Amino acid sequence: MRPLFKLHPALASLALAAVLAATNARYDYHRDELYFRMLDPAWGYADQPPLTPLLGRAAINLFGDSVWALRLPSVLCMVGALWLAALITRELGGGKAAQALCVWGLAFAGVALAFGHLLSTATVDLAVWTAALLFAIRALLRDPRWWLAVGAVAGVGLYNKHLIALLLLSVGVALLAVGPRRVLGSKWLWAGAALALVIGSPNLVYQAVNGWPQLEMASAIAEGDGAENRIILLPFQFVLLGTFLVPVWIAGIWALLRRPRWRPVRALAVAYPVLLAITLATGGQFYYPIGLLIALFAAGCVPAAAWAASRGRRTLLVAGVALNAAVSAVVALPLVPVDAVGGTPIPVMNDSVPDQIGWQAYTDQVEEVVSALPAGEAEAAVIITSNYGEAGALERYGEGLPPIFSGHNELHEYGPPPASATVVVTVGLPLERVSAFFDGCEIAAELDSGVDVENEEQGRTVGVCRGPVEDWTALWPRFQHYS
Repeated sequence: MRPLFKLHPALASLALAAVLAATNARYDYHRDELYFRMLDPAWGYADQPPLTPLLGRAAINLFGDSVWALRLPSVLCMVGALWLAALITRELGGGKAAQALCVWGLAFAGVALAFGHLLSTATVDLAVWTAALLFAIRALLRDPRWWLAVGAVAGVGLYNKHLIALLLLSVGVALLAVGPRRVLGSKWLWAGAALALVIGSPNLVYQAVNGWPQLEMASAIAEGDGAENRIILLPFQFVLLGTFLVPVWIAGIWALLRRPRWRPVRALAVAYPVLLAITLATGGQFYYPIGLLIALFAAGCVPAAAWAASRGRRTLLVAGVALNAAVSAVVALPLVPVDAVGGTPIPVMNDSVPDQIGWQAYTDQVEEVVSALPAGEAEAAVIITSNYGEAGALERYGEGLPPIFSGHNELHEYGPPPASATVVVTVGLPLERVSAFFDGCEIAAELDSGVDVENEEQGRTVGVCRGPVEDWTALWPRFQHYS
Protein backbone atom coordinates (compact mmCIF):
# COMPACT_ATOMS: atom_id res chain seq x y z
CA MET A 1 0.00 0.00 0.00
CA ARG A 2 1.19 3.52 -0.78
CA PRO A 3 2.06 5.72 2.21
CA LEU A 4 -0.13 8.65 3.18
CA PHE A 5 1.68 11.80 2.07
CA LYS A 6 0.60 14.01 4.94
CA LEU A 7 1.94 17.34 3.70
CA HIS A 8 -0.77 18.00 1.13
CA PRO A 9 -3.72 16.99 3.39
CA ALA A 10 -2.24 19.13 6.17
CA LEU A 11 -1.76 22.18 3.93
CA ALA A 12 -5.17 21.78 2.28
CA SER A 13 -6.81 21.43 5.70
CA LEU A 14 -5.11 24.58 6.97
CA ALA A 15 -6.06 26.51 3.84
CA LEU A 16 -9.68 25.40 4.02
CA ALA A 17 -9.97 26.10 7.76
CA ALA A 18 -8.42 29.54 7.29
CA VAL A 19 -10.78 30.47 4.46
CA LEU A 20 -13.85 29.26 6.32
CA ALA A 21 -12.80 30.93 9.59
CA ALA A 22 -12.23 34.23 7.76
CA THR A 23 -15.59 34.20 5.97
CA ASN A 24 -17.95 32.32 8.30
CA ALA A 25 -19.41 35.39 9.98
CA ARG A 26 -19.69 37.72 6.97
CA TYR A 27 -23.41 37.04 6.56
CA ASP A 28 -25.84 36.04 9.31
CA TYR A 29 -27.04 32.72 10.65
CA HIS A 30 -28.76 30.35 8.25
CA ARG A 31 -32.38 29.69 9.24
CA ASP A 32 -31.53 26.07 10.11
CA GLU A 33 -28.77 27.26 12.44
CA LEU A 34 -31.20 29.57 14.24
CA TYR A 35 -33.46 26.56 14.65
CA PHE A 36 -30.66 24.42 16.08
CA ARG A 37 -29.98 27.11 18.70
CA MET A 38 -33.56 26.83 19.97
CA LEU A 39 -33.75 23.06 20.34
CA ASP A 40 -33.45 21.59 23.81
CA PRO A 41 -31.14 18.54 24.13
CA ALA A 42 -33.10 15.36 23.38
CA TRP A 43 -32.69 11.87 21.92
CA GLY A 44 -34.47 13.03 18.79
CA TYR A 45 -36.84 15.54 17.27
CA ALA A 46 -39.88 15.42 15.05
CA ASP A 47 -37.86 16.32 11.97
CA GLN A 48 -34.37 14.99 12.66
CA PRO A 49 -32.04 13.11 15.01
CA PRO A 50 -30.15 15.12 17.64
CA LEU A 51 -26.45 15.10 16.64
CA THR A 52 -26.12 18.33 14.64
CA PRO A 53 -28.05 20.52 17.12
CA LEU A 54 -25.97 19.02 19.95
CA LEU A 55 -22.74 19.83 18.11
CA GLY A 56 -23.94 23.41 17.68
CA ARG A 57 -24.84 23.69 21.35
CA ALA A 58 -21.46 22.29 22.39
CA ALA A 59 -19.65 24.80 20.18
CA ILE A 60 -21.64 27.69 21.65
CA ASN A 61 -20.93 26.52 25.20
CA LEU A 62 -17.21 26.27 24.46
CA PHE A 63 -16.60 29.30 22.29
CA GLY A 64 -19.52 31.70 22.85
CA ASP A 65 -22.83 32.44 21.19
CA SER A 66 -21.75 33.62 17.75
CA VAL A 67 -22.13 32.65 14.11
CA TRP A 68 -18.44 31.81 13.95
CA ALA A 69 -18.57 29.49 16.96
CA LEU A 70 -21.71 27.70 15.80
CA ARG A 71 -20.08 26.90 12.47
CA LEU A 72 -16.84 25.53 13.91
CA PRO A 73 -18.11 21.89 13.89
CA SER A 74 -18.70 22.23 10.15
CA VAL A 75 -15.12 23.31 9.60
CA LEU A 76 -13.90 20.29 11.55
CA CYS A 77 -16.22 17.94 9.66
CA MET A 78 -15.00 19.23 6.32
CA VAL A 79 -11.36 18.94 7.36
CA GLY A 80 -12.07 15.39 8.51
CA ALA A 81 -13.69 14.60 5.16
CA LEU A 82 -10.53 15.78 3.37
CA TRP A 83 -8.34 13.35 5.29
CA LEU A 84 -10.82 10.50 4.87
CA ALA A 85 -11.01 11.10 1.12
CA ALA A 86 -7.20 11.12 0.91
CA LEU A 87 -7.18 7.77 2.72
CA ILE A 88 -9.63 6.39 0.13
CA THR A 89 -7.28 7.52 -2.65
CA ARG A 90 -4.34 5.88 -0.87
CA GLU A 91 -6.35 2.70 -0.25
CA LEU A 92 -6.87 2.39 -4.01
CA GLY A 93 -3.18 2.79 -4.76
CA GLY A 94 -2.97 6.54 -5.26
CA GLY A 95 0.43 8.07 -4.66
CA LYS A 96 1.52 11.60 -3.80
CA ALA A 97 0.08 13.25 -6.92
CA ALA A 98 -3.27 11.48 -6.61
CA GLN A 99 -3.59 12.35 -2.93
CA ALA A 100 -2.69 15.97 -3.62
CA LEU A 101 -5.32 16.17 -6.36
CA CYS A 102 -7.88 14.65 -4.00
CA VAL A 103 -7.41 17.05 -1.09
CA TRP A 104 -6.87 20.26 -3.07
CA GLY A 105 -9.69 19.47 -5.47
CA LEU A 106 -12.11 18.61 -2.68
CA ALA A 107 -11.12 21.40 -0.27
CA PHE A 108 -12.57 24.12 -2.51
CA ALA A 109 -15.19 22.19 -4.43
CA GLY A 110 -18.83 23.17 -4.93
CA VAL A 111 -21.30 21.97 -2.37
CA ALA A 112 -18.51 20.53 -0.24
CA LEU A 113 -17.23 24.08 0.29
CA ALA A 114 -20.75 25.34 0.96
CA PHE A 115 -21.30 22.61 3.56
CA GLY A 116 -18.15 23.66 5.35
CA HIS A 117 -19.51 27.18 5.61
CA LEU A 118 -22.77 26.30 7.40
CA LEU A 119 -23.70 24.04 10.29
CA SER A 120 -26.06 21.56 8.71
CA THR A 121 -26.94 17.90 8.96
CA ALA A 122 -25.55 17.51 5.44
CA THR A 123 -22.11 18.65 6.63
CA VAL A 124 -21.96 16.02 9.36
CA ASP A 125 -23.27 13.40 6.94
CA LEU A 126 -20.41 14.25 4.59
CA ALA A 127 -17.85 13.13 7.18
CA VAL A 128 -19.95 10.13 8.27
CA TRP A 129 -20.51 8.82 4.73
CA THR A 130 -16.87 9.28 3.72
CA ALA A 131 -15.73 7.38 6.81
CA ALA A 132 -18.23 4.57 6.19
CA LEU A 133 -17.10 4.22 2.58
CA LEU A 134 -13.41 4.21 3.53
CA PHE A 135 -14.02 1.40 6.01
CA ALA A 136 -16.17 -0.50 3.50
CA ILE A 137 -13.33 -0.31 0.96
CA ARG A 138 -10.92 -1.66 3.58
CA ALA A 139 -13.35 -4.46 4.40
CA LEU A 140 -13.62 -5.40 0.73
CA LEU A 141 -9.93 -5.09 -0.09
CA ARG A 142 -8.20 -6.13 3.13
CA ASP A 143 -9.99 -7.48 6.17
CA PRO A 144 -13.73 -8.18 6.64
CA ARG A 145 -13.46 -7.09 10.26
CA TRP A 146 -13.58 -3.51 8.99
CA TRP A 147 -17.35 -4.03 8.61
CA LEU A 148 -17.48 -3.49 12.37
CA ALA A 149 -16.07 0.00 11.80
CA VAL A 150 -18.67 0.59 9.08
CA GLY A 151 -21.36 -0.41 11.57
CA ALA A 152 -19.98 1.85 14.29
CA VAL A 153 -19.89 4.85 11.97
CA ALA A 154 -23.38 4.06 10.66
CA GLY A 155 -24.67 3.87 14.22
CA VAL A 156 -23.30 7.34 14.94
CA GLY A 157 -24.72 8.51 11.61
CA LEU A 158 -28.20 7.48 12.70
CA TYR A 159 -28.00 10.27 15.28
CA ASN A 160 -27.51 12.78 12.49
CA LYS A 161 -29.72 11.59 9.65
CA HIS A 162 -31.26 8.27 8.82
CA LEU A 163 -29.97 8.70 5.24
CA ILE A 164 -26.95 6.56 6.12
CA ALA A 165 -29.35 3.63 5.75
CA LEU A 166 -29.84 4.57 2.08
CA LEU A 167 -26.07 4.46 1.52
CA LEU A 168 -25.79 1.01 3.08
CA LEU A 169 -28.84 -0.19 1.12
CA SER A 170 -27.32 1.08 -2.12
CA VAL A 171 -24.00 -0.65 -1.44
CA GLY A 172 -25.84 -3.85 -0.51
CA VAL A 173 -27.87 -3.82 -3.75
CA ALA A 174 -24.69 -3.15 -5.73
CA LEU A 175 -22.88 -6.05 -4.05
CA LEU A 176 -25.80 -8.28 -4.93
CA ALA A 177 -25.68 -7.07 -8.53
CA VAL A 178 -21.95 -7.17 -9.30
CA GLY A 179 -20.34 -8.87 -6.32
CA PRO A 180 -18.45 -10.06 -4.54
CA ARG A 181 -21.73 -11.63 -3.35
CA ARG A 182 -20.03 -13.81 -0.76
CA VAL A 183 -19.54 -10.63 1.29
CA LEU A 184 -23.29 -10.52 1.94
CA GLY A 185 -22.94 -13.74 3.94
CA SER A 186 -20.02 -12.51 6.02
CA LYS A 187 -20.51 -12.74 9.76
CA TRP A 188 -18.51 -9.53 10.10
CA LEU A 189 -20.87 -7.61 7.82
CA TRP A 190 -23.92 -8.71 9.81
CA ALA A 191 -22.10 -8.04 13.08
CA GLY A 192 -21.46 -4.52 11.78
CA ALA A 193 -25.15 -4.14 10.96
CA ALA A 194 -26.08 -5.28 14.46
CA LEU A 195 -23.56 -2.85 15.96
CA ALA A 196 -25.10 0.01 13.99
CA LEU A 197 -28.53 -0.82 15.39
CA VAL A 198 -27.21 -1.09 18.95
CA ILE A 199 -25.40 2.26 18.78
CA GLY A 200 -28.29 4.01 17.06
CA SER A 201 -31.06 2.37 19.09
CA PRO A 202 -31.82 5.28 21.48
CA ASN A 203 -32.72 7.54 18.57
CA LEU A 204 -34.62 4.75 16.85
CA VAL A 205 -36.53 4.04 20.06
CA TYR A 206 -37.39 7.74 20.32
CA GLN A 207 -38.81 7.67 16.81
CA ALA A 208 -40.79 4.48 17.47
CA VAL A 209 -42.22 5.74 20.77
CA ASN A 210 -43.26 9.01 19.14
CA GLY A 211 -44.91 7.40 16.12
CA TRP A 212 -42.02 7.80 13.64
CA PRO A 213 -42.47 11.54 13.11
CA GLN A 214 -39.60 11.62 10.64
CA LEU A 215 -41.65 9.54 8.24
CA GLU A 216 -44.27 12.26 8.33
CA MET A 217 -41.51 14.81 7.83
CA ALA A 218 -40.13 12.92 4.82
CA SER A 219 -43.63 12.69 3.38
CA ALA A 220 -44.09 16.44 3.79
CA ILE A 221 -40.80 17.14 1.99
CA ALA A 222 -41.69 14.77 -0.84
CA GLU A 223 -45.13 16.33 -1.19
CA GLY A 224 -43.88 19.91 -1.08
CA ASP A 225 -40.59 19.71 -2.98
CA GLY A 226 -40.57 16.22 -4.46
CA ALA A 227 -41.42 17.23 -8.02
CA GLU A 228 -38.75 19.95 -8.13
CA ASN A 229 -36.19 17.67 -6.45
CA ARG A 230 -36.75 15.01 -9.10
CA ILE A 231 -36.26 17.52 -11.91
CA ILE A 232 -32.98 18.93 -10.63
CA LEU A 233 -31.47 15.72 -9.18
CA LEU A 234 -29.56 14.52 -12.23
CA PRO A 235 -28.44 17.89 -13.65
CA PHE A 236 -27.16 19.02 -10.26
CA GLN A 237 -24.92 15.98 -9.91
CA PHE A 238 -22.61 17.74 -12.38
CA VAL A 239 -22.29 20.85 -10.21
CA LEU A 240 -22.15 19.35 -6.72
CA LEU A 241 -18.37 19.24 -6.71
CA GLY A 242 -18.00 21.68 -9.59
CA THR A 243 -18.13 21.27 -13.34
CA PHE A 244 -14.34 21.16 -13.73
CA LEU A 245 -14.09 18.10 -11.47
CA VAL A 246 -16.73 16.04 -13.29
CA PRO A 247 -14.13 14.24 -15.49
CA VAL A 248 -12.31 13.09 -12.35
CA TRP A 249 -15.24 11.38 -10.66
CA ILE A 250 -16.43 9.93 -13.96
CA ALA A 251 -12.91 8.50 -14.33
CA GLY A 252 -13.41 7.03 -10.87
CA ILE A 253 -16.59 5.25 -11.92
CA TRP A 254 -14.92 3.94 -15.09
CA ALA A 255 -11.83 2.71 -13.25
CA LEU A 256 -13.89 0.98 -10.57
CA LEU A 257 -15.77 -0.90 -13.25
CA ARG A 258 -12.79 -1.71 -15.48
CA ARG A 259 -9.65 -2.18 -13.36
CA PRO A 260 -9.14 -5.85 -12.44
CA ARG A 261 -7.35 -4.89 -9.22
CA TRP A 262 -10.37 -2.86 -8.13
CA ARG A 263 -12.85 -5.62 -8.87
CA PRO A 264 -13.59 -6.24 -5.14
CA VAL A 265 -14.81 -2.63 -4.79
CA ARG A 266 -16.52 -2.07 -8.12
CA ALA A 267 -19.86 -2.20 -6.29
CA LEU A 268 -19.19 1.41 -5.25
CA ALA A 269 -19.58 2.50 -8.88
CA VAL A 270 -22.88 0.64 -9.15
CA ALA A 271 -24.08 1.94 -5.79
CA TYR A 272 -24.11 5.49 -7.18
CA PRO A 273 -26.88 4.96 -9.78
CA VAL A 274 -28.75 2.82 -7.25
CA LEU A 275 -28.66 5.70 -4.77
CA LEU A 276 -29.73 8.15 -7.48
CA ALA A 277 -32.69 5.90 -8.29
CA ILE A 278 -33.73 5.73 -4.63
CA THR A 279 -33.40 9.50 -4.25
CA LEU A 280 -35.38 10.05 -7.45
CA ALA A 281 -38.15 7.69 -6.34
CA THR A 282 -38.48 9.27 -2.89
CA GLY A 283 -38.19 12.89 -4.04
CA GLY A 284 -35.13 13.46 -1.85
CA GLN A 285 -32.77 16.43 -2.03
CA PHE A 286 -30.30 16.62 -4.93
CA TYR A 287 -27.32 16.66 -2.57
CA TYR A 288 -28.12 13.37 -0.83
CA PRO A 289 -25.57 11.39 -2.94
CA ILE A 290 -22.70 13.84 -2.23
CA GLY A 291 -20.92 11.51 0.21
CA LEU A 292 -20.76 8.70 -2.34
CA LEU A 293 -19.78 11.17 -5.06
CA ILE A 294 -16.79 12.23 -2.95
CA ALA A 295 -15.65 8.60 -2.71
CA LEU A 296 -15.93 8.29 -6.50
CA PHE A 297 -13.91 11.49 -6.86
CA ALA A 298 -11.25 10.12 -4.50
CA ALA A 299 -11.08 6.97 -6.64
CA GLY A 300 -10.91 9.01 -9.84
CA CYS A 301 -7.88 10.91 -8.58
CA VAL A 302 -5.80 7.75 -9.13
CA PRO A 303 -6.31 7.48 -12.92
CA ALA A 304 -6.45 11.27 -13.26
CA ALA A 305 -3.04 11.67 -11.65
CA ALA A 306 -1.64 8.94 -13.90
CA TRP A 307 -3.10 10.69 -16.95
CA ALA A 308 -1.45 13.95 -15.89
CA ALA A 309 2.06 12.54 -15.91
CA SER A 310 3.22 14.94 -18.63
CA ARG A 311 3.81 18.61 -17.88
CA GLY A 312 1.13 19.84 -20.26
CA ARG A 313 -1.57 17.58 -18.88
CA ARG A 314 -0.54 18.37 -15.33
CA THR A 315 -0.86 22.08 -16.06
CA LEU A 316 -4.32 21.50 -17.53
CA LEU A 317 -5.41 19.53 -14.48
CA VAL A 318 -4.09 22.12 -12.02
CA ALA A 319 -5.81 24.89 -13.99
CA GLY A 320 -9.10 22.99 -13.85
CA VAL A 321 -8.85 22.58 -10.08
CA ALA A 322 -7.99 26.28 -9.67
CA LEU A 323 -10.88 27.44 -11.86
CA ASN A 324 -13.24 25.12 -10.01
CA ALA A 325 -12.07 26.55 -6.69
CA ALA A 326 -12.56 30.14 -7.87
CA VAL A 327 -16.09 29.57 -9.17
CA SER A 328 -17.07 27.51 -6.13
CA ALA A 329 -15.75 30.13 -3.70
CA VAL A 330 -17.75 32.95 -5.29
CA VAL A 331 -20.97 30.91 -5.28
CA ALA A 332 -20.59 29.09 -1.95
CA LEU A 333 -18.86 31.62 0.32
CA PRO A 334 -20.05 35.08 1.43
CA LEU A 335 -17.44 36.96 -0.61
CA VAL A 336 -19.85 39.49 -2.14
CA PRO A 337 -20.95 42.18 0.38
CA VAL A 338 -24.44 41.60 1.73
CA ASP A 339 -25.79 44.89 0.35
CA ALA A 340 -24.57 43.98 -3.15
CA VAL A 341 -25.36 40.27 -3.37
CA GLY A 342 -28.99 40.91 -4.34
CA GLY A 343 -27.81 42.35 -7.65
CA THR A 344 -25.95 39.15 -8.57
CA PRO A 345 -27.17 35.69 -9.61
CA ILE A 346 -25.63 34.17 -6.48
CA PRO A 347 -28.89 33.96 -4.43
CA VAL A 348 -30.43 31.94 -7.28
CA MET A 349 -27.38 29.73 -7.76
CA ASN A 350 -26.98 29.08 -4.00
CA ASP A 351 -30.31 29.02 -2.21
CA SER A 352 -28.64 29.01 1.21
CA VAL A 353 -27.54 32.64 0.71
CA PRO A 354 -31.00 34.27 1.05
CA ASP A 355 -31.56 32.28 4.23
CA GLN A 356 -28.58 34.06 5.83
CA ILE A 357 -29.77 37.60 5.16
CA GLY A 358 -32.12 40.01 6.92
CA TRP A 359 -32.65 38.48 10.35
CA GLN A 360 -31.60 41.53 12.36
CA ALA A 361 -33.74 43.85 10.22
CA TYR A 362 -36.77 41.58 10.50
CA THR A 363 -36.34 41.38 14.27
CA ASP A 364 -36.17 45.17 14.54
CA GLN A 365 -39.42 45.47 12.61
CA VAL A 366 -41.19 42.97 14.87
CA GLU A 367 -39.89 44.84 17.91
CA GLU A 368 -41.46 48.05 16.57
CA VAL A 369 -44.85 46.33 16.29
CA VAL A 370 -44.59 44.93 19.81
CA SER A 371 -43.53 48.28 21.27
CA ALA A 372 -46.60 49.90 19.70
CA LEU A 373 -49.01 47.62 21.60
CA PRO A 374 -50.90 49.24 24.48
CA ALA A 375 -49.49 48.31 27.88
CA GLY A 376 -52.36 46.00 28.78
CA GLU A 377 -52.12 44.13 25.49
CA ALA A 378 -48.34 43.81 25.61
CA GLU A 379 -48.57 41.93 28.91
CA ALA A 380 -51.01 39.42 27.40
CA ALA A 381 -49.20 39.01 24.09
CA VAL A 382 -47.24 36.20 22.49
CA ILE A 383 -45.51 35.92 19.13
CA ILE A 384 -46.27 33.13 16.65
CA THR A 385 -44.03 32.79 13.62
CA SER A 386 -44.60 30.93 10.39
CA ASN A 387 -41.29 29.07 10.54
CA TYR A 388 -38.39 28.17 12.78
CA GLY A 389 -36.02 30.64 11.15
CA GLU A 390 -38.16 33.59 12.22
CA ALA A 391 -38.62 32.13 15.70
CA GLY A 392 -34.88 31.54 16.02
CA ALA A 393 -34.01 35.06 14.84
CA LEU A 394 -36.41 36.66 17.31
CA GLU A 395 -35.06 34.46 20.11
CA ARG A 396 -31.46 35.35 19.18
CA TYR A 397 -31.76 39.07 18.48
CA GLY A 398 -35.01 40.19 20.11
CA GLU A 399 -35.01 42.33 23.25
CA GLY A 400 -38.03 42.67 25.51
CA LEU A 401 -40.22 40.52 23.28
CA PRO A 402 -43.18 38.39 24.45
CA PRO A 403 -42.80 34.59 24.47
CA ILE A 404 -42.10 33.19 20.99
CA PHE A 405 -43.88 30.18 19.50
CA SER A 406 -44.09 28.44 16.15
CA GLY A 407 -45.99 25.45 14.79
CA HIS A 408 -43.09 24.55 12.51
CA ASN A 409 -41.54 21.08 12.94
CA GLU A 410 -40.23 20.40 16.47
CA LEU A 411 -41.13 23.88 17.75
CA HIS A 412 -44.78 22.86 17.74
CA GLU A 413 -43.92 20.58 20.66
CA TYR A 414 -42.86 23.65 22.67
CA GLY A 415 -46.40 25.03 22.64
CA PRO A 416 -49.20 25.82 23.11
CA PRO A 417 -49.12 29.44 24.28
CA PRO A 418 -50.42 30.05 27.80
CA ALA A 419 -54.13 30.50 28.42
CA SER A 420 -53.46 34.14 29.35
CA ALA A 421 -52.34 34.94 25.78
CA THR A 422 -55.17 37.00 24.28
CA VAL A 423 -53.06 39.01 21.82
CA VAL A 424 -50.88 37.41 19.14
CA VAL A 425 -48.26 39.13 17.04
CA THR A 426 -47.99 36.99 13.91
CA VAL A 427 -44.78 36.92 11.87
CA GLY A 428 -44.89 35.65 8.31
CA LEU A 429 -48.28 33.98 8.76
CA PRO A 430 -50.89 34.89 6.11
CA LEU A 431 -53.69 36.56 8.05
CA GLU A 432 -56.29 34.99 5.80
CA ARG A 433 -55.12 31.63 7.09
CA VAL A 434 -55.31 32.46 10.81
CA SER A 435 -57.97 35.17 11.02
CA ALA A 436 -60.69 32.56 11.63
CA PHE A 437 -58.94 31.65 14.90
CA PHE A 438 -59.42 35.16 16.39
CA ASP A 439 -62.04 37.83 16.84
CA GLY A 440 -60.01 40.15 14.64
CA CYS A 441 -56.62 40.55 12.92
CA GLU A 442 -54.87 43.48 11.27
CA ILE A 443 -51.63 43.98 9.36
CA ALA A 444 -49.15 46.04 11.36
CA ALA A 445 -45.98 45.92 9.20
CA GLU A 446 -44.33 44.37 6.17
CA LEU A 447 -40.96 42.66 6.52
CA ASP A 448 -38.14 44.18 4.48
CA SER A 449 -34.44 43.30 4.78
CA GLY A 450 -33.46 46.49 2.96
CA VAL A 451 -30.93 44.72 0.72
CA ASP A 452 -33.18 43.50 -2.13
CA VAL A 453 -32.69 39.77 -1.52
CA GLU A 454 -35.71 37.52 -1.89
CA ASN A 455 -36.27 34.93 0.82
CA GLU A 456 -39.21 33.41 2.66
CA GLU A 457 -39.62 36.50 4.85
CA GLN A 458 -39.19 39.34 2.37
CA GLY A 459 -42.55 41.07 1.85
CA ARG A 460 -44.40 38.90 4.38
CA THR A 461 -46.51 40.63 6.99
CA VAL A 462 -46.42 41.16 10.72
CA GLY A 463 -49.95 41.08 12.10
CA VAL A 464 -51.75 41.63 15.38
CA CYS A 465 -54.60 39.29 16.24
CA ARG A 466 -56.85 39.63 19.28
CA GLY A 467 -59.30 37.37 21.05
CA PRO A 468 -58.70 33.65 20.36
CA VAL A 469 -62.04 32.04 19.57
CA GLU A 470 -61.08 28.81 21.37
CA ASP A 471 -58.67 27.86 24.11
CA TRP A 472 -55.08 27.27 23.01
CA THR A 473 -55.15 23.50 23.50
CA ALA A 474 -57.78 23.35 20.74
CA LEU A 475 -56.21 25.99 18.49
CA TRP A 476 -52.57 24.96 18.67
CA PRO A 477 -52.78 21.76 16.52
CA ARG A 478 -53.99 23.93 13.63
CA PHE A 479 -50.66 25.77 13.58
CA GLN A 480 -48.63 22.58 13.18
CA HIS A 481 -46.81 22.02 9.88
CA TYR A 482 -43.73 20.19 8.59
CA SER A 483 -41.29 21.25 5.89
